[in-house]
Amino acid sequence: MMKPIVFVLACCLLAACSSTEVVAPTMNVSVGQQLIDLKKAKDSGALSAKEWEQQKKILIDSVR
Repeated sequence: MMKPIVFVLACCLLAACSSTEVVAPTMNVSVGQQLIDLKKAKDSGALSAKEWEQQKKILIDSVR
């Protein structure tokens, strides 16, 4: 008799874990650090010079 109850409770608990809400982590990264990270991405080849300039402009404009 206990097995069906345990099974139902387990199913209910697992169903409660299936949330579709996306929670973005709070990140407090300075603009300077973001510029350094962009430069590293450009230097490593992950960003082209044009992409780096675009991203740098977006970042700087976001704090004005």
